[in-house]
Amino acid sequence: MLEGTGSLWLQWGGHPDALIGLIALESIYLLGVGPLRQRYKLADDVDPRKVATFTLGVLVIFVAVLSPIHVVAENYLFSVHMTQHILITLIAPPFLVLGLPDWLIRPLLRPNWAFRAIKMLTNPIGAFLVFNLIFSIWHIPSLYNVSVTNHGVHFVEHLLMVGTGVLVWWPLTSPMPELPRMAPPVAMLYLFGLSLGQIIVFGALVFSTEPLYDFYVNAPRISAITPLADQQIGAIIMKIGGGMLFLGLLVVTFFRWYGEEERKRLADSEKRRRQYQSYYQDNGPGLEDIPT
Repeated sequence: MLEGTGSLWLQWGGHPDALIGLIALESIYLLGVGPLRQRYKLADDVDPRKVATFTLGVLVIFVAVLSPIHVVAENYLFSVHMTQHILITLIAPPFLVLGLPDWLIRPLLRPNWAFRAIKMLTNPIGAFLVFNLIFSIWHIPSLYNVSVTNHGVHFVEHLLMVGTGVLVWWPLTSPMPELPRMAPPVAMLYLFGLSLGQIIVFGALVFSTEPLYDFYVNAPRISAITPLADQQIGAIIMKIGGGMLFLGLLVVTFFRWYGEEERKRLADSEKRRRQYQSYYQDNGPGLEDIPT
């Protein structure tokens, strides 16, 4: 890091609309799990772990868009911008979904059109395609350069990334049976597919012989990293970070599924053993129709 640039990592700040939006999001949530829950008798109480989980998701977005990460990402380094995108698409959304009580969402799905729309958007195939399409489109050089030079466009970009992040995580973390989580075998295929997502964007960024984003070529240098190396590091953060996350979850899902199947097998075996013992005690040995 060049001399005099260390203070950048101590600069907290961002655009007021981002802070207002996060305050509004958290306020609406607390209103729903508090006064509205009591007024409309949605539930007897709320699990404090749900509130903590949702709030953690909001805090992750807060760090991504209002901390020094945002300052450096928006003005100096593409690689830090990619770290910001990882936070708002892959880290914050699952916490937001896991923090939503089913009774808070259910009233919003009562109209048939609303339920059909949400069901279609959270369909694994649809969510996978929408998420990867939105993420890839925003990294087209011309559109990317517009987003980092126009705050309104940048705000819409981040809003879409958070929204599609929620969609892509929903089939894995859904809190309600009406829009259920995927069965483990399907979830493993889904996670494997997600680990391969953005492969085209990754390849374009890593194997390009020159920087693709003029904004970061012309940005002040705060480190000895060249714009091309910065672009390649950003691609690695995007692909390796996301890939390791999804492959790690795939392994966890496999072992959980295996454990559940093994417990079922042992329970069935124990049930058959007890049936055999009961049958043996009642009828004695030597009978051909002893259950197996």
